[in-house]
Amino acid sequence: MIELLLVDDHAIFRSGLSRLLSDEPDLRVTGEACNGPEALEQLHRHHFDLILLDINLQGRSGLEILEHIRSLRPQQAVLMLSMYPGDQYALMALQAGAQGYVSKDMDAADLLAAIRVTARGGRYLSPQAMGAVLRTLDQPAGSTPPHHRLSARERQILLLIVRGVSLTEIGQQMCLSVKTVSTYRSRLLQKLGVSSNAALVKYALKYQLAE
Repeated sequence: MIELLLVDDHAIFRSGLSRLLSDEPDLRVTGEACNGPEALEQLHRHHFDLILLDINLQGRSGLEILEHIRSLRPQQAVLMLSMYPGDQYALMALQAGAQGYVSKDMDAADLLAAIRVTARGGRYLSPQAMGAVLRTLDQPAGSTPPHHRLSARERQILLLIVRGVSLTEIGQQMCLSVKTVSTYRSRLLQKLGVSSNAALVKYALKYQLAE
């Protein structure tokens, strides 16, 4: 039996996925969480064969939570779920330590296959995501877009700024001081080669980094 922890901030999605998995005799959802802290709390108390982790959580992003999972349980299998395009986030997820990256709108049969493969220690990418990762790896050094070099926390702050969340609100969500968030913002502007929040939004739209 493959025991799963489902981490997603949309209750309807969690419910639908749980119903889908309940029809499979070898799969069982034994834990659910709507955010990163809840997921880490469950991980402290229970063993899971696989964590299904949404990349776009409120507060800390799934990529940032993945870093915490890796420090807590280095061998824990994690499959990232997302509505973001695979060509932008699949490589980031793998670099952060995920065993696979799948889209929420993929066929049920493919999702079940991805769950079984990653729970048993394998890796899984959709053909689209695999093609994107290979194209990125084939590019000459230094030619990849700057956002590929951002940390998980920097990516999360970028997405929140793009959504119009104020620095104060970002600090409250991520348990950071406004000064620290402002430092991250300055670092983002420098790394991405832009000079304002409006330019950050244009950059995110150009590379389809936001929904």
